[in-house]
Amino acid sequence: MNGLWHLILKELHAAERKRVGKDPQPTAAIMDSQSVKTVEESAYPSGYDAHKNVKGRKRHLLVDTLGLVLSVYVTSADVQDRVGARRLLAGLKPFVPRLKKIWADGAYTGEKLAGWCKERGGWELQIVERSADTEGFAVLPHRWIVERTLSWLMRNRRLSKDYERKVQTSETFIELAMIRLILRRLAREV
Repeated sequence: MNGLWHLILKELHAAERKRVGKDPQPTAAIMDSQSVKTVEESAYPSGYDAHKNVKGRKRHLLVDTLGLVLSVYVTSADVQDRVGARRLLAGLKPFVPRLKKIWADGAYTGEKLAGWCKERGGWELQIVERSADTEGFAVLPHRWIVERTLSWLMRNRRLSKDYERKVQTSETFIELAMIRLILRRLAREV
């Protein structure tokens, strides 16, 4: 049963993209992370994200332009986004061969990561930052898509915190939440 949910998600992802008139294989994606608290029963890995003031785990997500998850990787919360990005994207090229561009926030800034993305997958990493004169909340191009996906995930009670002992189980529950979302969309069309 190992990997079955991922295969189901992959097929449903392609079906949803076809339904909205897009190629099943995306050419652009958006990357971000989310730190979530763990519970006492959650085992290693767990860490402290000083930026978000959260003790727990960090979910690294890569989503397409529809906000559908392409890849997920869970680490301890103290893992930097640039390090988590390498783990998230490592070995991804064969699964998304048409991917050319990845948008991300300022936490992924750096020539090392951009060079690594170009070398490993031929991906252009583009950082989307707020303009200096912007005050308060502002919707940033492309970045809002991954933020919306993170909010979709948080609507699932099981994902409000990380209750799992194994990070693989956490990743699977994220895939299950996305499967549920896509099935609802596809069912509306029937």
